Amino acid sequence: MEVNENGSAKRAEGNGGKSYSDSLKLRAEQVRHFALFEGIPLEDTSKILATAYQRRYSPGKTLFFEGDPVRQIILLTGGCVKLSQTGPLGQEVILRLAGEGEILCTECFAGCYHCSTAQCMKASTALVWEIGQFQAVVDRFSSLGRNISCVLLKTLNQLEIRFREICTERVATRLSSELVRLAKQVGQRSNGHIEIAISQRDLARMTGTTLFSVSRILGQWEEQGMVKPHRQGVVILDVAALENLSHIDS
Repeated sequence: MEVNENGSAKRAEGNGGKSYSDSLKLRAEQVRHFALFEGIPLEDTSKILATAYQRRYSPGKTLFFEGDPVRQIILLTGGCVKLSQTGPLGQEVILRLAGEGEILCTECFAGCYHCSTAQCMKASTALVWEIGQFQAVVDRFSSLGRNISCVLLKTLNQLEIRFREICTERVATRLSSELVRLAKQVGQRSNGHIEIAISQRDLARMTGTTLFSVSRILGQWEEQGMVKPHRQGVVILDVAALENLSHIDS
């Protein structure tokens, strides 16, 4: 079953239990490469997915706010979501962008509160569990709990790396490293290049610098044929050049 963002359900085509079972198996095949399901047999993955429902979100949709109680666990199956916090003076700090296969909620259990605000950068799709249902499948499938721990540790490690970069590396290095990461996480391939749907202002927020600095550096890289910035994104023309730049400067 698919649920729109207004909460109304859309029933899958077909009748009977066989159609539903086939749909679950197909969905399990599509997500089995996600880190959340690593090492979990396909049959068990289908059982876990049976407790979730599909949702679609439009660009700009806010999925939850910082400080909200955790009511759902959201696993992205497509699109891109920005997770951010707000400073005491109202300034936005972008913690990370999440793409296909990533869990939006690092707080996975009832009684917790979201530590960030999640907003869709573009049209996105997700599998959603109500918190009670998710806890039940975690209790039933111990491998799922282990995978959650691994995912959270990886997310923490990425945040630690970015913190170290902001404290120790030059702006150009931070920017090249972030673009390489985003290309792998949320980049879309088109005509042999990779497009990242993120504004220069958001890039500045992610790398702890100013819009002027990001614009200046991207302009230099455009002259060198590495990137092609535009109003709402950046097209990476030469990923290897950006990787070499970050390695040389780090």
